Order: sequence, then structure tokens, then C-alpha cells
Amino acid sequence: MKNSQQTPWTRQIATAIARHAMLKGLGTPLFIGLFFCAYFCVLKAPAYPVAVMPVTWLDRAIGFQPWAMALYVSLWVYVSLPPALLATRRELHQYALAMTGTCLMGLMVFYFWPTAVPAANIDWARYPAAGFLKHIDAAGNAFPSLHVATAIFSGIWLDRLLRGFGAPRWSLLCNGLWCAGIMYSTLATRQHVAVDVWGGLVLGSVAAWLSWRRRARSKPASAGY
Repeated sequence: MKNSQQTPWTRQIATAIARHAMLKGLGTPLFIGLFFCAYFCVLKAPAYPVAVMPVTWLDRAIGFQPWAMALYVSLWVYVSLPPALLATRRELHQYALAMTGTCLMGLMVFYFWPTAVPAANIDWARYPAAGFLKHIDAAGNAFPSLHVATAIFSGIWLDRLLRGFGAPRWSLLCNGLWCAGIMYSTLATRQHVAVDVWGGLVLGSVAAWLSWRRRARSKPASAGY
């Protein structure tokens, strides 16, 4: 702990990123690819009739914002950051299991209770990027929003890791704003409604809390991996 406090936070992060770089570089995109395979399988073959999610006052208050597409797709960079900052194989395995459990929970809900967002009165031809997203990712698999669940899960882990490195407050603020921006983008791109966002928020927060508690308990045993 004394050495950790004396070492600049940037050097600590650089050291953590360099450890098991091959495992992280191959494992993260492989995980994302496998997730998408499962996601689209469930999307295309729901077990029951699809229910349309309700629109609330929050959905009516937040208008469609084409620029929010950049925030929406930035999730795939964002979710790659926490595992990049883990230094041991044990921590990487625990993190991967926790994220897998979070995604599987969402996919189970999608399968047994398929949902969709209501059709938006928007001419998607005017917004090619958003139209492309709508084409490849249909309106199903709405509740809970796994986009939000994985964002808040990653955001909580990233916040705790940055604090552990002694990172300055501005980095914590940037992390919080990025996470909030991704959640906002799910509404501003009309990929989800507010009820989906709340569901994803609960799922991701609970999963992050449970997984971080487990990490804290097993921390002494992780030395040397």
C-alpha cells in the first residue's frame, strides 16, 4: 500500500494495462463477439409473443438526437476499460464471470419475456447512421436494457479501480459523465424507453455491487497471479 501511494497513478495504470495484455486483447473482443451471437439468436427467435414497452413522460421529454449515436456506440470502448486495468488473471476471470452473469440474466429475460420499444415516427432514411443501427438491431430485446446494464456495471468498476489507483477527481467525473452519456443515448437514439433504462440500471448496479464485494473478499488470495 505504501509503494502504491508513492507511485503516480498514471504509472500504476500503465503497469496494470501491460500485464496479461495478450489475454485482454484477445479475450475482450471474443467476449463481445460471443455476446452478440447470443443476443441476435434470442432477438430473432423469441419464445413468446413480443410485448411493447410503455412510453413515459421522460421519453416524451427527451427528443431524438442523431448526434447521440456516437455516445451509443462508444459503449464498446467503455466496457473494455475495466478489464484493461485489472492486473491479475484471477481478477480477470472473476470480472469475466460477473459480466457474463449480468448478460445471461438479461438474455434470459429477453427469451422468456420478449419486449420491444414502440415504433418511432421518424424517417430513418434522413439519418443513415441511426437507420443502419435500426436495421441490424431491431426493436426487440428491450427490457432490461443491456446497454445500460453493462454501462453501469463497467462504470462502477471503473470508478472503484480509479480510486484504488489514487486517480484525480476529474478522471472520476469523466467516467461518470461518459457512463451517464451512454445511458442518455439509449433514449436519445430511440433504442430504448425509460422503463428499459431503469431495468438495466438495477441489473447492472446489483451485479457490480455483488461482484465487487466478492473481489474485495478474495483480494488477499489474488496475489501472485
